[in-house]
Amino acid sequence: MQQNMLEVSNLTTTFTSRKSTFNAVDGISFHVEKGETLGIVGESGCGKSVTSLSIMGLVKPPGKVSGKHIRFDGDGIDLLHLDQKEMRKLRGNEIAMIFQEPMTSLNPVYRIGNQIGETLKIHKKIKGIEQKDKVVELLKLVGIPRPDEIFYSYPHQLSGGMRQRVMIAMAMACDPKLIIADEPTTALDVTIQAQILELIKELQEQKGMSMILITHDLGVVSEVCDRVLVMYAGKIVESGPVKQILQNPQHPYTKGLLASLPRKGESHKRLSYIPGQVPAPKNWPKGCRFSDRCPYVMDQCYVSLPPLFPISEDQHAACWLVKEEGREADVKHETVR
Repeated sequence: MQQNMLEVSNLTTTFTSRKSTFNAVDGISFHVEKGETLGIVGESGCGKSVTSLSIMGLVKPPGKVSGKHIRFDGDGIDLLHLDQKEMRKLRGNEIAMIFQEPMTSLNPVYRIGNQIGETLKIHKKIKGIEQKDKVVELLKLVGIPRPDEIFYSYPHQLSGGMRQRVMIAMAMACDPKLIIADEPTTALDVTIQAQILELIKELQEQKGMSMILITHDLGVVSEVCDRVLVMYAGKIVESGPVKQILQNPQHPYTKGLLASLPRKGESHKRLSYIPGQVPAPKNWPKGCRFSDRCPYVMDQCYVSLPPLFPISEDQHAACWLVKEEGREADVKHETVR
């Protein structure tokens, strides 16, 4: 049986303001196997990035993370019960994160070499010439030309693609067991996006790391991931192996995301889209949270929030259309809206 690198159970992230309290992530459970790449996909506002920050212990007050457990690397460590000092030892060392906007993550007044070197100094106690050699080696690893020169450069002197490669080098510095990549190609042009994704995929396979890739693009998921979670309004609405989800999507939201992808040879056709937008946490409907945007909505959808129903051994979908065990969702059902 494959051992899990990460096991998240009933994760809830709550924010409190003067007027209200709401859950940005609402009781989700999932796992990441050793050596696996798990994709988390969904629109902006669905809870993807908050999920990653919750795992990393980076949610600040008035946010509060709770749940049954977040077990890391077997049953030994529960991230939910680590104090800040213990979490800092783990973060950047055994669990690393690649953020979507490197210019806000890199310190503009420190040289690239010093910023990567700081990670090695804190977690591996590597200093001096040994530290510089290791940083140059990391810059080479992520495909940065003239690494000896780039070592002394500042972030603003590099292109967006180069800065993202620096972020990857920083994440890889301590050979982490798990990497969380939060929309790592969002700010890059299409050509550079492909290069960065290929680099991340190669390094992940080379090092045998586990990875969570957060994105809004199912096309990216199809290229990089083994399994995928589709999130909507703080909940997981569908999960399963990537190939299975792409070939046999069951939740209407997943179908909508796939239909909105441009297809080769169909450039003359108008792109499909999902009308409306993800509701804010304090405005979630009583029933299915996708009900106001779903073309197949039924009366039951307005009053009851569906759990994840099994489609097969590996695939699950939170939709009343697939309630009966072994029954596939039929998107040709007549709407009763």
